[in-house]
Amino acid sequence: MHYVSLIIEFLRGRPAVVFWTVALTQAALWTLMPALFYSAPPGEVPLLLAIGHEFVLGSYLGPPLAFWLGEVAYRLGGAFGLYALAQACIVVTYWAVFTLARRIVGTRHAVLAVLLMVGVAAFTVPSPNFGPAVLAAPLWALALLHYWRAVGEGERGYWFLLALDLGLLLLASYVGLILIALMLVFTLASPRGHAALFKPEPWIALLPFAIVIFPHLAWLKGARDLVVSGLNDSAAAAGTLSPGMWLAIALALTHLGLGLLVAFASGWPRRRHEHAPMIDRNPVEPFARLFVYFFALLPAASALAIVFASGRLGPLDRIAPLVLLSGLAVVVAAGDQVPLYRERMVSFTWLGLLVAPPVLIVLGIALLPWTFAVDLKVSQPANAEGRFFADNFQRRTGKPLGFVTGDAQLAPLVALGSPSRPHVYFDWAPQRSPWASPADIREQGGILVWPAGDNTGTPPAALTAQFPAMVPEVPRSFARTVQGLLPLIRVGWATVRPPQ
Repeated sequence: MHYVSLIIEFLRGRPAVVFWTVALTQAALWTLMPALFYSAPPGEVPLLLAIGHEFVLGSYLGPPLAFWLGEVAYRLGGAFGLYALAQACIVVTYWAVFTLARRIVGTRHAVLAVLLMVGVAAFTVPSPNFGPAVLAAPLWALALLHYWRAVGEGERGYWFLLALDLGLLLLASYVGLILIALMLVFTLASPRGHAALFKPEPWIALLPFAIVIFPHLAWLKGARDLVVSGLNDSAAAAGTLSPGMWLAIALALTHLGLGLLVAFASGWPRRRHEHAPMIDRNPVEPFARLFVYFFALLPAASALAIVFASGRLGPLDRIAPLVLLSGLAVVVAAGDQVPLYRERMVSFTWLGLLVAPPVLIVLGIALLPWTFAVDLKVSQPANAEGRFFADNFQRRTGKPLGFVTGDAQLAPLVALGSPSRPHVYFDWAPQRSPWASPADIREQGGILVWPAGDNTGTPPAALTAQFPAMVPEVPRSFARTVQGLLPLIRVGWATVRPPQ
């Protein structure tokens, strides 16, 4: 008797239920796991919130929208609100791809495309690290959906939604320039796109697009050097590899799960006369097939060309928006009848790709400090550090802590854990924090922090040069959530008292 998995039965009978179950389950896992087990936000989230706290029109890290939304989410819901916002972005991304796919390949194959996206690591493991790339993913997906409705289906009113999508995408990440360029090429090169330009809607839609991006463009006019300096910094993400090789390897590795699912579902290596359930669809029209392949392959190829030519990663060090249609491209290429061989193995592999990463991260947080003495950033005691320095400053001066500066990793973390949410002055790059200066700290007071390598807590020379009157305190030790075999975290610090 042939075994047919429960997922296959639901896929045939209730495909929309399968989609929402997958999307919401993944969102719940990647919201609850970091909310329950991270004692500090991952990646550059503390720095994102330090910049977002100022609500500036842009920074050396790029456009402001992700920074603003991250700050609002953190004010409303703390770390949980931030993780929920990140997963809301992923759910909207999946929904937009699902809605686009069902108009091209039908509902059942659209669900297959979303199921394959679970095998694309860019949408799972890095997703709690909210930032421009995570926010760009849903805006990119919505832009593709509305572009298809406008050009592929001739619904002219969708040009205005497309203009809004692209404007917000550019406010989230400069990577949106790739999508705009590709849409322009596709529109001019395809008969339907070329014909659409003779209608008034695409040209009228330029007005709301310009209105959305104008404030940031006005800011960018006087901050070009600042943005360029941030793009230069991004080369550090590649490590010892060239930026182009790093991006090529990252693109390949993020598709490993998808490749594994495709290999198992295709039955390779397959025995003769082996049977499999079929998931069928109506034929895909040639224009839709071209659309999917173009916007599945060209974004990553364009990014690779840009990085190899420039030698810099820029905003491409997070690749989520570039691989949005990988799953849909595989489904389109698979044909009108997709056989799902070894559905038991495929089902368990897919479930493993969904559940195993968050489980492994939780196990790593619990076990790595005890086995290999690995110092995990998400185990840093951000709240304990922030409360200590804020309380100490409050007792000494009678005022809430208003400024923190010092180490580039430690200062944003301390500011994030402080109840008063002080401003962060970037003493390591003063031009990148125009909202604060050494004069502000000397006038209003603040806390200076740095990693202490010895009992004396000698401050860095750059910090001493900016605050020559500082008197270092005895270093303060903090324990991690899971201490294990690691030494205590030792923080050197000094208080700058405001004039009496």
